[in-house]
Amino acid sequence: MRVFVTGATGYIGFAVVRELINAGHQVLGLTRSDNGAAVLKEAGAAVHRGALDDLDSLHSGAAAVDGVIHLAFNQNSDFSDFAGALITDLRAVETMGAALEGSDKPFVITNHMNGVASENAVFALAGVRSSVVSLAPSVHGKGDKGFVPRLINIARTKGVSAYIGDGTNRWPAVHRLDAARLFRLALEAAPAGSRLTGRAEEGVPFRDIADVIGKHLNLPVVSISREEADAHFGFLGAIAALDISSISPGSSVETQELLGWQPVHPELIPDLEQGHYFAQ
Repeated sequence: MRVFVTGATGYIGFAVVRELINAGHQVLGLTRSDNGAAVLKEAGAAVHRGALDDLDSLHSGAAAVDGVIHLAFNQNSDFSDFAGALITDLRAVETMGAALEGSDKPFVITNHMNGVASENAVFALAGVRSSVVSLAPSVHGKGDKGFVPRLINIARTKGVSAYIGDGTNRWPAVHRLDAARLFRLALEAAPAGSRLTGRAEEGVPFRDIADVIGKHLNLPVVSISREEADAHFGFLGAIAALDISSISPGSSVETQELLGWQPVHPELIPDLEQGHYFAQ
């Protein structure tokens, strides 16, 4: 199958590119830069020039392939224009969907917080095998630039590894390579209208994450109050306080049974214990 991948040079997207190629698929990867093009070519993928707000490029890329995996999302590093990113995502989904409609080809997109409009748009497509993958908030592994590396940098800056209250609030997690395999399986076999949950762990206690950070940085591990969290964690303060497992419940059991997806890579704490998150 020839597959158009947006976000093809990103942290998750490049893992998906490699997963697809290793499984015998051909990849057409979206990139806007010369460096991205070189990375994709070296991996064995074909290059499609464009960006998420270049709708003509997205339409032509989707029209040229047998299926689409949409991973790109133009959020700022501090999430300051998340609403704008959602609008861009919706336009991208609508544009690629128009190129696929009536073809019975697979179209796999990623769930985003408050991204119901994009999900509704992809499920409304006629004659498209659409599915939505909802990943754990912590997609961990080498090259991670998400929540956990930010927590590590905050601990270095503040001189302590902190958790809020008793630290029993939980974060679901999945390894990057397990997530990549899930996207491939969704492309190959997910029925139209599938909602797929990409969680290898339903909830890792925040205190456990803080403990391993403190251990590897040789820093004290301390409890702070919710009132102190915003000053300590910055914009992550509200997120660090959440018990995501309860406010965003989900289980990958049905996804595993539907697609035969079995996470096999290290869970979050063992991955942190390997030390690569702390290399400078």
